[in-house]
Amino acid sequence: MTDSNTLLSEYARTGSESAFRELVSRYIDLVYSTAFRLVDGDVESAQDVAQTVFVALADQARTLPKDVMLGGWLHLRTRFAAGKLMRTERRRQLRERQAAEMNAIEDESESNLAQVAPVLDEAIGQLNAEDRNAILLRFFEQKDFRSVGNALGSSEEAARKRVDRALEKLHVLLRHRGATLSAAALGTALATEAVTAAPAGHAAAISAAALSGTTITTAAVIAATKTIAMTTLQKASVTFSIAFLASIGLYEAHQSSRLHEAMGALQQQQAPLAEQIQRLQRERDAATNRLASLTEDNMRLGRDMPELLKLRSEVSRLRNESHELAQAGPASTENDAIDVEAKELARKGKLLKQLVARMPEKSIPELQYLGPQVWMDRANLADLETDAGIAKVLSELREDAKDLLAALGMTPALRGYAAANGGQLPTDISQLKPYSIVGMSDDVLQRYQIVKTGNVNDLHQGDVLVAEKAPVDEQNDTLFAFALNTWSWHGVGTKSGQTGSGGANP
Repeated sequence: MTDSNTLLSEYARTGSESAFRELVSRYIDLVYSTAFRLVDGDVESAQDVAQTVFVALADQARTLPKDVMLGGWLHLRTRFAAGKLMRTERRRQLRERQAAEMNAIEDESESNLAQVAPVLDEAIGQLNAEDRNAILLRFFEQKDFRSVGNALGSSEEAARKRVDRALEKLHVLLRHRGATLSAAALGTALATEAVTAAPAGHAAAISAAALSGTTITTAAVIAATKTIAMTTLQKASVTFSIAFLASIGLYEAHQSSRLHEAMGALQQQQAPLAEQIQRLQRERDAATNRLASLTEDNMRLGRDMPELLKLRSEVSRLRNESHELAQAGPASTENDAIDVEAKELARKGKLLKQLVARMPEKSIPELQYLGPQVWMDRANLADLETDAGIAKVLSELREDAKDLLAALGMTPALRGYAAANGGQLPTDISQLKPYSIVGMSDDVLQRYQIVKTGNVNDLHQGDVLVAEKAPVDEQNDTLFAFALNTWSWHGVGTKSGQTGSGGANP
């Protein structure tokens, strides 16, 4: 049980006001920051939302599970409360316009959280419970990895990996909503900008409101603050007014407590419905994305089909010529037969190159490393008259090219960089450029990402340092991963699970 759970249990059991005030103090910035984003930066609205959330916490503390992740519960309640303030058409139009404007952002290195603020909390809500808690504990409650591990019941290293995976999933969800921040930039933005400090004194005002069962408006808090600064004469002039308002406040507190109980019961009934709506929305978004992808594939196939038929016709002609030459018998000398076979092989290699050129979506820049013999060998064994045969030979070419990149580019570059920098590992993929045996251009490097940094002395055997981001063909390709001295393949292709050697340590 965490310290926060202990305080919550103490308040639920004894009604300790000091325990509740400590909870508010710990989580006020998390709740206020979330509300601030969801109400488009309106300070007063964010304060009202934060107050509503902690009033709900005070009312429902006795019904919460003992092992509840309080940060996650408060984040969900903040989203619900803020949603009630954002139902007008003007607010929705503003959020849609902000989301649309994200598509025009081209600089992925920008770490300004304002780029994703309109959809950030909705995306966090779509993560599974473990990933959501990892994000909230690390970036919103600002705990170190050891504390995150303790809260999740795991080790510090496991917590670090859980946070990294959760951050990558959050990056994917945001990318589907039009945000273009990279996963690294998103992590930097969350670490530095996720939590906005609540106004001074707001925690104390909220604690008083929640414990009394009545809601103090922002205007009332400001008025109370001004009263403190009044002179003795001014204070005396308002004493009667305060006494009168206090009597009204007691009545309102009683009525408000009853309303809060009714609202709490209604919100508990609505929670499953809200989760179902979110699930349906996710399924709708996924279906829309699949439909768009299929539509694009159909359009591309329609454009490429005439060229593909022409190439297949050329393949058939070459096979017929080869068959005729084979039946020509003794009329051709052995040297002539070898010459004809060599020419046919060269034409097949050229034909395969033309096929790849006409299908750029199936090509990768690493193909530049392949020599003519590789193209001819693959073309000679390939079935270019069927879709399955074409997909297979293109996948084999990509594997050949990535093998060369691994042996002559990526692993030598990793060792060279570590040797030149006192054992430190690169933090950016572009840092490997000067150390490869073959040239690694930007269009090659952008297909890979750094997955582990630090020092070579901290590595375990086989730790992956660089990995391929995505396969070109999910049905046939394998994904390459590079360690300091080896590389491996993972996926559905024929090399899946194998390992290649990168040589000795530098």
